[in-house]
Amino acid sequence: MKYIKFAVASLLACVACGAWAGTDEVKKEVEKRFPDVKVDRVTKTVYGLYEVFLGTEIVYTDEAVNFLMTGNLIDAATRTNVTEARMNKLLAVKFADLPFQQAIKLVRGNGQRQLAVFEDPNCGYCKRFEKDLNSMDNITAYIFPYAILAEDSTDKAKSIWCSPDRLRAWQDQLLREKPPVASTACENPVEKNYALGQKMRINGTPTLIFEDGERIPGAVSKERIEARLVEASAKVAAK
Repeated sequence: MKYIKFAVASLLACVACGAWAGTDEVKKEVEKRFPDVKVDRVTKTVYGLYEVFLGTEIVYTDEAVNFLMTGNLIDAATRTNVTEARMNKLLAVKFADLPFQQAIKLVRGNGQRQLAVFEDPNCGYCKRFEKDLNSMDNITAYIFPYAILAEDSTDKAKSIWCSPDRLRAWQDQLLREKPPVASTACENPVEKNYALGQKMRINGTPTLIFEDGERIPGAVSKERIEARLVEASAKVAAK
């Protein structure tokens, strides 16, 4: 689908000229004009636009769906990335409901802070993340082998899972460039993890999921991970 890009000021002027339509009407109109698109939900915002959630993307439109805007919307006063914050909320999951039995468990220190991560054994950014993860303290990480990048990702993930020491085999692959030794096939969750990731709309690795259910896709700094761990723990404790 090709979206029409335009200036935000022009769209706001267009929206201001008429009465608000209902979100159901906007949803129907978007799907009518773009029949190849499935709209998950439409939300009327406080800043004069309709937010259209497409499952893996947010676009913005006016009440008549005469214009669509892609890209990140920034709050000029706070410099907050509104689009990113909304995506985090819309894609949030219930952390406790994740199937942790399908993950490789890593514990550092008292393991009090929790994190789940979907990683591909061939992912270069995951290798960098693993180095940061191993330098953190007081953390429990549930590593879901998520084979999506290369033809042999599935074979590597299965071999790692079937190894006598899964965590060591995983870290040998990602930290030491040491491929897993072929082992006897065993029951493994690799296909289940792929199905789970697709259901959760995880399109890249690493994807980090925190205790409050919100996620960060892609490679981020250790400092940002630490900050999100603190924030997530505080949110969970406040409930």
